[in-house]
Amino acid sequence: MANAAEHSGANGHAGDIGGSGRLGAARLLLWALAGALAVRQAAAVLRVPPGDWLSGFHLPGSLPGSLYEAGAGQFTGTPFGGLVLKPLTGFAAPSLEVAWTCVTLLFVAAIGLVAARALPDPVPRRTAVLAAPVLTALMMVSLPVREAASPGQTAVLPVLLVLLAVFRVPADRPAGLLIGLAAALQPALLLFAALLWLSGRRPAARAAAVTFAGATALSWAALPRDSWTYWSQHLAGTGLGGAPDGLANQSVHGALLRLGLTGPAEIALYAVLAAVVVWIGLRRAVRYARDGQLLLAVAITGCVAVAVSPVGWRHQLLWVLLAVAGKVGTRAADRPVWPVAVVLALTLPSDVLLPNLAALAPVRDNVLLLAALAAACAVPFLPRTAPHWSAPVPTAYGRPAAARWSWVPLLPFWRRVLSRPNLLLELLLIRVGYSLYSHIRAAAPTSRSLAEGNADQIHGIEKALGIDIEHAVNHAVVNTPWLEAFFNFYYTSFHFVVPLAILGLLYWRRPGDYRWARASLGLATVLALAGFWLYPLAPPRLMPALGFIDTVHGPQDLANPSYGAMTAISNQYAAMPSLHFGWSLWCGIVIVVLAPKGWQKLLGALHPLITACAIVATANHWVLDAVGGAVVVAAGFGLVYVLSGPRGAVALAAGASVPKPRGAAELGVPVAARRR
Repeated sequence: MANAAEHSGANGHAGDIGGSGRLGAARLLLWALAGALAVRQAAAVLRVPPGDWLSGFHLPGSLPGSLYEAGAGQFTGTPFGGLVLKPLTGFAAPSLEVAWTCVTLLFVAAIGLVAARALPDPVPRRTAVLAAPVLTALMMVSLPVREAASPGQTAVLPVLLVLLAVFRVPADRPAGLLIGLAAALQPALLLFAALLWLSGRRPAARAAAVTFAGATALSWAALPRDSWTYWSQHLAGTGLGGAPDGLANQSVHGALLRLGLTGPAEIALYAVLAAVVVWIGLRRAVRYARDGQLLLAVAITGCVAVAVSPVGWRHQLLWVLLAVAGKVGTRAADRPVWPVAVVLALTLPSDVLLPNLAALAPVRDNVLLLAALAAACAVPFLPRTAPHWSAPVPTAYGRPAAARWSWVPLLPFWRRVLSRPNLLLELLLIRVGYSLYSHIRAAAPTSRSLAEGNADQIHGIEKALGIDIEHAVNHAVVNTPWLEAFFNFYYTSFHFVVPLAILGLLYWRRPGDYRWARASLGLATVLALAGFWLYPLAPPRLMPALGFIDTVHGPQDLANPSYGAMTAISNQYAAMPSLHFGWSLWCGIVIVVLAPKGWQKLLGALHPLITACAIVATANHWVLDAVGGAVVVAAGFGLVYVLSGPRGAVALAAGASVPKPRGAAELGVPVAARRR
């Protein structure tokens, strides 16, 4: 028994060593990634010509000049910030360029280290080891840091000062001094003095207020005219560095101005909304601070400060990223929703997150503000006393299926999930995935000569195979008006509607099959993007010498390489493989496999057949394009099979505990036979 215990202990120790080694290697790789992103950001900033750096600081070269003179030299910070930065204009521009960029990025890394160590206990070992490099890497690619690293911006420094004051300086007066200096650079951060006061650190709150008053008085004494201009005409920076109603102003005031409100009514409404946000946000921050989630309390207060400030610039919204410290949801499957939403909002342009529709403009123009307001006032972060704080409801998985080919093992992290995925996370995934697909598709090579050469090659292969039917079908349809109208309607109407309808139905009625279908469609689309990039192909309608008629888009100027306005909409040479046919084939396969009725299976089988006729009849694709679409769809289903086993494994895992439904109930939701 003793030997067995010793052997078990030795194995456990070896396992700990192995786990530590893997975590250490992962940590090094993540820090290397953060360093690479920092170098990339530095390279982007250092491309600014040295002569433009001092103008980037927006500081007049001579002392008599005003910080807030109208024109390109207008300073965007507080008078105290100008007082601190003005001596830098005496340094050589190249040296200042390098030093400013390096110091800013070092501040970002310091924020990542301090914030990672401030996570509330208990912190899992993996999170404790990997949090700092992950957070630093995310900040390096975030919109706030990308803008804050530009010349003359000091938005990163106040965040670091606040974090140091709250988490690294134990004494109250030095902590208050740091927060007061941060508020002197960004006045809205004086709200942290209120947080300190309400959470019981009243000496620190008093020190912060005194420091802010002293720094402001010093700037009044040194720069009286600038101080008067700032506080009387440009309160908290309003009108500096851009129009208050510009998209860069992600504050409540800026949002109201963008909505068309002006004058006293707008100011009154802004004051009321700001008071409500401050009241709700500070109450929540104090509650989470007393709960032991001090980092979340700091993030909430920072979000409140930027949202209620007359001007909350994008580069000041790093607080939103720190709000990922809060936990949301009782299910393990729901935990990633808030962090993913925050990361997407802070790293991607708003037009990637939301389609360009007029009805969505108020949301699209205020994504960062809405994220800050959500963190401050709405997101139901769990308290540490909640029963699911450390033990969320586990996710249900199907039984692992052995790979059909033993030499291709199933990936260990790809497990068949049986429960319904979170709707918000799915919508974000679909929207961002499609936007990235559109950007990559549009960025694929668009060389006209290469695309037409590939089209000649495809046409020649079809002639050799005897399947060059495009011209005959196209002209036969053009000569039959009702058939032309039908195929035009089918081509333009069902490409997106049918796949989205199938995904929506599967999500609601068959979540296990939804994940199988979604993964196969996503993988097929990724493979198609590789085809667009590697093999640009002119469709029949864009081959000048072959006499095709474009029934959908109308006559095109084939002598003009731009082909009119269509080129601005999408890449006209992304034709091989045909996703018009590929997605329709995916729809047909899913319907035939899952539909309970014979007539439903028949409709599913007809959809890709009609789509194939439509893409050829309208001269938008060659026959071999449809073959390419079929190949990528088959590859998508095959990859899902290799990664997670046969689709029937879901029904097998669920069937042991669920009686077989009848009739329409066959579309019911499967229940997991067991949980892990």
